[in-house]
Amino acid sequence: MAGTTALPLQEFIASLDNTCLPKILQVCSGVYFQGSIYEISGSEVCFSTGDLIKVINIELVSVCCEDISKHEKFELPLSHTGLFKVVPEEMPYSTIEEMVRLRPVELESCLPFTFTSRSKMTFGNFTLGAGRALTVICIERREGEEDRARCHVQGQQEASAEVCIPLSSRGEFYECESEECFTLVEIMSSPCLRSRRFRFINTTKCERRLVLSPVYQVHAIMNLRKNVLKFPSSLEVDVVDVTEMCQDVNFVTPISLTEVLSQPDESFPVVAEVLEGPDTRNLFKCSWLPEIIKNQRLVLHKKGTSAMILLSSLKSRKVQQYFLVSQQYGGRFRRRPREFNSVYELYAASIQAPGLKVSVTRNCEDVEEEGLPALSVGDQLEIVRCDRLELPCGSTGGPKQSVEALMCHRLQEPDDEDDDDDDEDDEEEVKREDVKEEIFLPLYMQGHFVEVLSDNKKYRLRDLGKEFTLPLDVKVVSRDTELETDPLVGFACLRIEGAMLEPTIQASFTHKPDCCFEIPTKWVSMSVSFTEESPPWPEGESPKCHVERVTEVTDTFFYEFCKQDNLHVAPPPRPPKRNMSISKPSKKAQSKSSKKSEKAEKSKHQPGKSVPTKQFSDLTLNSKRRPPAPPPPDCSDDKPPPIAPRKHSGTETPQCKALPNTYVKIEESKINVALSSDLTDEDSDHDYETVDDTLAVMVKKAQEDVMFY
Repeated sequence: MAGTTALPLQEFIASLDNTCLPKILQVCSGVYFQGSIYEISGSEVCFSTGDLIKVINIELVSVCCEDISKHEKFELPLSHTGLFKVVPEEMPYSTIEEMVRLRPVELESCLPFTFTSRSKMTFGNFTLGAGRALTVICIERREGEEDRARCHVQGQQEASAEVCIPLSSRGEFYECESEECFTLVEIMSSPCLRSRRFRFINTTKCERRLVLSPVYQVHAIMNLRKNVLKFPSSLEVDVVDVTEMCQDVNFVTPISLTEVLSQPDESFPVVAEVLEGPDTRNLFKCSWLPEIIKNQRLVLHKKGTSAMILLSSLKSRKVQQYFLVSQQYGGRFRRRPREFNSVYELYAASIQAPGLKVSVTRNCEDVEEEGLPALSVGDQLEIVRCDRLELPCGSTGGPKQSVEALMCHRLQEPDDEDDDDDDEDDEEEVKREDVKEEIFLPLYMQGHFVEVLSDNKKYRLRDLGKEFTLPLDVKVVSRDTELETDPLVGFACLRIEGAMLEPTIQASFTHKPDCCFEIPTKWVSMSVSFTEESPPWPEGESPKCHVERVTEVTDTFFYEFCKQDNLHVAPPPRPPKRNMSISKPSKKAQSKSSKKSEKAEKSKHQPGKSVPTKQFSDLTLNSKRRPPAPPPPDCSDDKPPPIAPRKHSGTETPQCKALPNTYVKIEESKINVALSSDLTDEDSDHDYETVDDTLAVMVKKAQEDVMFY
């Protein structure tokens, strides 16, 4: 069906069978479904004009039924159990051969069928009148003779006869409704029946004339599409068959890195084109990752599994760094003592390394209620096991609390006299056991410890993983000579966080085929396509590859690695609740309070520091300050205050015998006494206006009033 004639997709697919596939189609008018860009329920529903589709398979899934009279469409599954009858065509047939050709010859039920003729028919000495029904029984085929249809003719009074009619006989023939019934599968399997019209039998819809069309699930591939597309043939798309014109078109299939790993070893080395670069959320800080962009060519040398070690720098640095190091790293390491900030960290480390010995680097106060022992700087502890510790219940007599604790041996150095004795080995061992002291450290206890090491040996990276458990603190003492710059040199301490076996692809750029790097497929997501290009070196002369062995990674990579490695790790235990009513102040608190009291006592007896001298007080404004107010007089006996003596004028005047007006003086004095008492009670240091001056002024005024009267 090659050509440029556009056909509906359903009509074109219905004319195909699997023997003529594959076919390349070009979309002439696209179809778009609102609310979806690519697919609905796993099927493609969006094609653009000009898209090339390579059909590789078709699969019948349902039947589309169209009601001719009402122009309605509905679908029926292939498992539908209803039967259908063929509706006779209204148009006449010109020959008997035309009627026979439209029958499903591959079915056993294709015969017999009945037809009538509008005109009289004569066959030798036998004449058939117009409108006589003839039933075709079989088709007789003989060599050298024309094919004939053996027909049964029903006459009057139940008389019947058989007649052979040449298939080439011409006339006006009409098909009669047959009693034959067909299923959907039978109808869809015959191209002749698919072109006929049918009706239901034994249903309320038996009068509806239906056109049955197959609906296929089309399997196809498109350019730059990863998976095989699946879409129904009922999409309203017009297509053109361009198979002959597009024989050289290469449909590129994207391949993920995981799919590259599934390729056989014989496929490598191969030149691949990057179709989609790595994810923007980069996990690596390396030089080769930013260069992997779209349309970039890569040489994939081989696939494999690499043992890698994850290292981290100290947290005390401004920026903590992380490195993914291949086990083939050629540098040498020396162990470094680990630091622990809690007893729980000691417990976790002792599980991995039994017999762990540590030294205390910071003093710890004894808290009896919480079971915290006293530790001094320099104490050496040997971790024994994890046990239960009962805390004291205090004076209330309540139930005792039991917590998890780490039982340790406090290792004490023997005295000098013991060192000078030359005893036997068994006696020395007994003495060492005697100086061990058992202490219990609750797992929730905070502390500062450092590991005690006596090993000064140099190790390769692969040997450290075999002889010791992780995590492990190390330092690079000799660099890898095969690397131009070794980023691990210069760190005072590196911690080996963990080891992993990573599926990797060894790759390089085409302009530098000997400088290789390993792509961990689990952590890098990208898609490529294999090309037909040859590797950029002479055939049979593969270059010597120098693989990058140290790759810096981000903290996101480290956190993702820890999440996968510690999925079921329990959190550290919580400390018991404190009983504030019975808890006693710790020695640390008591020492702080005693120090404060000592400082206060010292400040009293140091005149040169905190007590001002007389000369210093003389320099202040105290001498200019008014004297403090005297205490208020006692007025509880309700007697009038004493009257001041009268002032004598300069000249002698006759003295007045009248008594002074003491009423006003008494009321004002009471008010002044009350005010003075309030002021003195409120703030005795700021009585800038004294009560004595006010009283003197009022007494003087009273005397003048008396003289006036």
